[in-house]
Amino acid sequence: MTSRPEETNHNMDSEICILGAGPAGLMAAICAARERPGVTVVEASPSAGRKLLVTGGGRCNLTHDATIDEFVRAFGEAGRFLRHSLHEMSPTDVRTFFHDHGLLTTVEADGCVFPADGRAVDVREVLLTEAERAGVRLRCGSPAIGVALEENAFAVATARHVVRAKRLIVATGGVSWPQTGSTGDGYRFAAALGHTVVAPKAALVPLITQQKWPGSLAGVAVRDVRIYAKCSPRKIASVGAIVFTQDGLGGPAAQDISRLLADELADGRSDIGLCIDLLPQTPLPELDGQLQQRLSAHARKTISNVLAELVPRRLAATLCTLAGCDGETQAGQVSKETRRAIAALLKALPVNVTGTRPIAEATVTRGGVDRRQIDPKTMASKVCTGLYFAGELIDAEGPCGGYNLQMCFSTGALAGRSAARSLSNKSPSTA
Repeated sequence: MTSRPEETNHNMDSEICILGAGPAGLMAAICAARERPGVTVVEASPSAGRKLLVTGGGRCNLTHDATIDEFVRAFGEAGRFLRHSLHEMSPTDVRTFFHDHGLLTTVEADGCVFPADGRAVDVREVLLTEAERAGVRLRCGSPAIGVALEENAFAVATARHVVRAKRLIVATGGVSWPQTGSTGDGYRFAAALGHTVVAPKAALVPLITQQKWPGSLAGVAVRDVRIYAKCSPRKIASVGAIVFTQDGLGGPAAQDISRLLADELADGRSDIGLCIDLLPQTPLPELDGQLQQRLSAHARKTISNVLAELVPRRLAATLCTLAGCDGETQAGQVSKETRRAIAALLKALPVNVTGTRPIAEATVTRGGVDRRQIDPKTMASKVCTGLYFAGELIDAEGPCGGYNLQMCFSTGALAGRSAARSLSNKSPSTA
């Protein structure tokens, strides 16, 4: 599906106008147009779904194999708000939608759902094809300059045309990954139409540590770790993979804990102590016993080589250094104290977080349009008749693993159907 060129100052009437051609905007367009013709999508970027193409490392983790109750818990305080939309388009519904249009999916061991061929572009193509089939008019390369309410209709002005619509759905995303088109314009439009915007913060973003040794391990990944905060009034922990970076920690587990620490980091705390359990399935006493057996069984090997059977080789060498021993020491020569120090590091490798990478590098944005001003049963604004919201623009974010794309699809579907049904029912605020 391609954008049609528009003449300068061309005016266009539409039943429903949608700002943003990301996953939320496209799903809203499809669901709205299937119920009522006359849907126009205005997209600032030259092409649709640009952020979608880079999600999941280009593979597009489009949902998670979990129940609605599990999704609600994963979103924390926002979960209750999202419950109705998750019933409107559930994780199973998302998979069925793509299966019905020729895109098979696969569930990985951790519950993440990907296209079977691992191609994010296939997800975008299904959305664009279905939007075109439903009669959606897509206008790319047309950033909205302003939005105004005029005589019971919304006027969306761009440099090339003005779209006047009876209903408006704002699905412009947050401010993370601005190179894909997420520039925060939707916050400005929401505020202009009477909405409160919760200040955006970085969520799902790599962490910067006080320690410099992670830089020597840049690129080294460890699967299935547990990260937890040492001292916090809240229980803060995450599980999954980590990747060491030039200035700290990345990967799903680190990004998930960044989300849980977002408020502390935004409030200026610059020394948050974390521990990394590199072998969470093995209790410390059992691990110490296993280490003792391994060192005895491979007495002539270096301690670093023995540890490399448990963690990546470069990390093994770093653990030796942190424990105060030479990685080239023969295993049979390692003292009990050193062995216990290494076991302790394997179970609780300490790092101190001093900040995060910039919000532009965050996978999603925390904050956005205050969800208390949005009807969770329709995604309609409570303060501006005929206005709806969908996707990351809303103050609701979940962990890594497909949760946030599912939220986009669910809120988009609900907003689209609600807007269309409100026109049929001649009631702007109900579905």
